[in-house]
Amino acid sequence: MARSQIWICLAITLALFAAPAIADDVVELSPDNFDKEVGQDRGALVEFFAPWCGHCKKLAPEYEKLGSSFKKAKSVLIGKVDCDQHKDLCSKYGVSGYPTIQWFPKGSLEAKKYEGQRTAEALAEFVNTEAGTNVKLAATPSSVVVLTPETFDQVVLDETKDVLVEFYAPWCGHCKHLAPVYEKVASVFKLDEHVVIANLDADQHKDLAEKYGVSGYPTLKFFPKGNKAGEDYEGGRDLDDFVKFINEKTGTSRDSKGQLTSEAGVVETLDALVKEFVAAANDERKEILTKIEDEVSKLTGSAAKFGKVYVKVAKSIVTKGTDYTKTKIERLRCMLEKAISAAKADEFIIKKNILSVFSS
Repeated sequence: MARSQIWICLAITLALFAAPAIADDVVELSPDNFDKEVGQDRGALVEFFAPWCGHCKKLAPEYEKLGSSFKKAKSVLIGKVDCDQHKDLCSKYGVSGYPTIQWFPKGSLEAKKYEGQRTAEALAEFVNTEAGTNVKLAATPSSVVVLTPETFDQVVLDETKDVLVEFYAPWCGHCKHLAPVYEKVASVFKLDEHVVIANLDADQHKDLAEKYGVSGYPTLKFFPKGNKAGEDYEGGRDLDDFVKFINEKTGTSRDSKGQLTSEAGVVETLDALVKEFVAAANDERKEILTKIEDEVSKLTGSAAKFGKVYVKVAKSIVTKGTDYTKTKIERLRCMLEKAISAAKADEFIIKKNILSVFSS
């Protein structure tokens, strides 16, 4: 492969590694691209936000739904500016609180402040009016498992699953507020087969809710593999809070975008042996490989699955030399260009993480 082709391959696949598993259809704006994207040949709705802002976090799933709905509308851009990173740009447009949402007509940088409700429906109506479009909100398939008395035991009491259940009432204001966040939680973990994010209409199924001590809405209970009596979820109700909880309780390794982190696939109990293996001379590695195989045989669950990859990598290093990991990592990066699904991308990232352990 020519050098130019290699650099192109690496550039594309590195971008794929950085891309979130959950599609983001909102354009990220900065001083570098703002004037190129806004005030040009299409109208633009821009959210000026701060990552720590609670109201911004509440708006995020609604705004992303808006972005997804308008992504094919050539006459409209849905964008956002991180004011923590780009303070001067936000000051330029008079932003003093978060979130601030402004409409920029086609061919103009004179902004009109949005004063309406912060829902996808209200925002879509506003954009359609300003841009003269007729875009309908996209229907997003739900990743939340809807429970009934007939399916509750089958799903929640499954000893192979870690299950988070929201007991809610349709009329409950706090439940309505939680709904888009909870949907995002389910989307983050939709590729983790052992994790289930579910809900039950406790107003319709009062007897089942009372069985689990539900007296207010929403009530969240976690049913891990080892405790099907359930335990109360008492953490925060922002997306990051839920993601941290699920990762800690179930052994998953995802960020709030659904992207696997650098810890995914890494088995900490094998760290010492891997360090010993990497530091050893090649003629000594076979003996250490045997120790790794012994430790892997003791692992269970997902750790056992990842442990087999550790063994495969160690064997390849013994037979192919120390450059094997570097070559394989570059090859995986290029293979990501051909990854046709998020699940396949997950597989490649896990392999890359394990190979990186042997490279450090």
